[in-house]
Amino acid sequence: MLHHIGLIAGAALVTGTGGNLLFFAVGLLFSIPLLRRPHRKFHTWRAPAVALVVFTAPFSRSAFVIGSALAGDSGPDQEPSTPTQTPTEYHGGHHGG
Repeated sequence: MLHHIGLIAGAALVTGTGGNLLFFAVGLLFSIPLLRRPHRKFHTWRAPAVALVVFTAPFSRSAFVIGSALAGDSGPDQEPSTPTQTPTEYHGGHHGG
């Protein structure tokens, strides 16, 4: 049974906020060579900083706003969509009275 833990841990790692942050970090790492070009051209770190903001804004919107809406995640302020039955209601119902 322990040989499945790798798959379960991998799935848990790439879903949700942790996975989004992981993919953001990988994207940031791979964009370093591209961020060095504007730094060399303008001789300042402002241009790469603007490029990072341009990269981060749509990624964050896609990952945390649109992705959550498509997945149907309910936030802390929302009620569950299906009504739940309390144990006392169920207990009285199956005894007929």
